[in-house]
Amino acid sequence: MSIREPKSLTECRRFFLEPGHVKQRQYEALRCYFVEQRPSKEVAAEFGYTEGSFRVLCHQFRREHEPAFFLTAPRGPQTQPKKSAARATIEDLRKRNYSVYEIAETLKEHGTPLSATAVREVLRELGFAPLPRRLDEERPEFPRPTVEAVADARAFDLAPCRFHTRCGGLFLFVPDLVRLDLEHAAKRARLPGSKMIPKAHALRACLALKLWAIERKSHVMALVADQGLGLFCALNRMPKKSYLSEYSSRVTPKNTSALLAAWHAALSGENALFPARSFDLDFHSVPYHGAHPSIERHYVSKRSRRQPSVLVFLAQDADAHAFCYADADLRKGEEPEAVFRFIDFWKREHGGLPAHLVFDSRLTTYAGLARLDQMGVPFITLRRRSPKILAEIAALPVSAWRRVTLDVPTRKYRTPRVWEKKVKLAGCTLRQLYILDLGHDQPTVLLTNETRTPTKLITR
Repeated sequence: MSIREPKSLTECRRFFLEPGHVKQRQYEALRCYFVEQRPSKEVAAEFGYTEGSFRVLCHQFRREHEPAFFLTAPRGPQTQPKKSAARATIEDLRKRNYSVYEIAETLKEHGTPLSATAVREVLRELGFAPLPRRLDEERPEFPRPTVEAVADARAFDLAPCRFHTRCGGLFLFVPDLVRLDLEHAAKRARLPGSKMIPKAHALRACLALKLWAIERKSHVMALVADQGLGLFCALNRMPKKSYLSEYSSRVTPKNTSALLAAWHAALSGENALFPARSFDLDFHSVPYHGAHPSIERHYVSKRSRRQPSVLVFLAQDADAHAFCYADADLRKGEEPEAVFRFIDFWKREHGGLPAHLVFDSRLTTYAGLARLDQMGVPFITLRRRSPKILAEIAALPVSAWRRVTLDVPTRKYRTPRVWEKKVKLAGCTLRQLYILDLGHDQPTVLLTNETRTPTKLITR
């Protein structure tokens, strides 16, 4: 029972004078009638009954054998059949110096399973003391944890052999790794490495976790004995959790940016992955469940709340639907500059500005929009619906709106209404479009520095 602040005397009186539960109200009404001998008409009016229904209630009460006004908690079972059935077996096994876990395992093999906790309770009832700690040689033969080899590229051997692996699907990515020249990418990014685990081998080990959908580094411990996973990394064994955790801490944002640059260089020419006609930009908060003091609180949309998390800026190619840039080195107050970091990266690696950007209203400030316009970067962004904008939209006459048709056969709402005007924000002039009948409860407000027609803007 939880302990809380005591109720006031007024609340205690109200519990009896103003019963909220149906059964309590019936009990108080019948008590007033039979014990205090008040008129039925008066009691019915006080407790919210009609005169006829209260007479029916009195009639049923007089004829019920045991009126169910109060709950009686049922008594639990007084015996434990599973424990009782295994009691003699447990006693016999303990006399043969079986431990609690060995007894539980033996009972499971005999078809009368009991948990180790239940076995310990039975032994305590029988008066047995805990067994002294035994040496491994004194224990029965059971499967025990194994000590796996330390990951070391120098111990890697390609001699013909045969083994079973759960990670055979990883080898479908080998042609891509060869085509992308992962060795050169790791060298260009100056990733950390050692004689035992060189930088390219460490990169493959980290990449294998993602390719095999291993969510956390700690989950790799279930696969460290898998020879196929080690073969993919060109190691005798997969590195363990401790190494992967330490390695991820050694990779700096500068290394990450250089690795992205090497990846873009490998994907140019015949291996081009990004059409680069337009990019979708957004923030994503990765929840952090540790106790690190420097982790800031950001809004996590999945939880609809602010909590400790790492803020990540992402850029996705709109045509290829592939992420081409990420930046997790963001602090509060630096969000408006994230888009310009991406532009600097793209200009440095591809020799020009991004062709087109699409992003949400909170990605940057109005001053950032003016800066993008001055740089000559076309963009489309949503604008927040302020009360002033909503009032302006509501005041527009029906004749002011222009209905357009979207050339998207799969879209349900293909004929929205559009009205546009020019607005001046932070010293630059932009187009502002109000859009209705797009399938949303509220109107959509777009800001852009483009001259494209409204249909192409809305479709994008």
